[in-house]
Amino acid sequence: MNTVFLLVMLIGTAGWITSTVSLRVKSLQLQADRMERRMALLLDHFGIEEPEPAGLDEVRALLGEDRQISAIKAYRRITGAGLAEAKLAVEALAEARKS
Repeated sequence: MNTVFLLVMLIGTAGWITSTVSLRVKSLQLQADRMERRMALLLDHFGIEEPEPAGLDEVRALLGEDRQISAIKAYRRITGAGLAEAKLAVEALAEARKS
């Protein structure tokens, strides 16, 4: 009986900890999103454009060879971006090349 009680308490505690951490992560994500929006507004207000990361010549060369997946991998390696962000950025570079 004591074992069952301890097991139930352990599962309840783990659930509580998980939900608390999850709520804190969501709160921090909202704060980060607000800070990014504010930073974008400041950059726009002062007319500052974010500089292009160094090494994008390699990405452009890979796009010129129709190697989009390799270009995405190179972009991720160069910038440290996530997969979705890198894919969007490489697609934007490809569109800019076409026009």
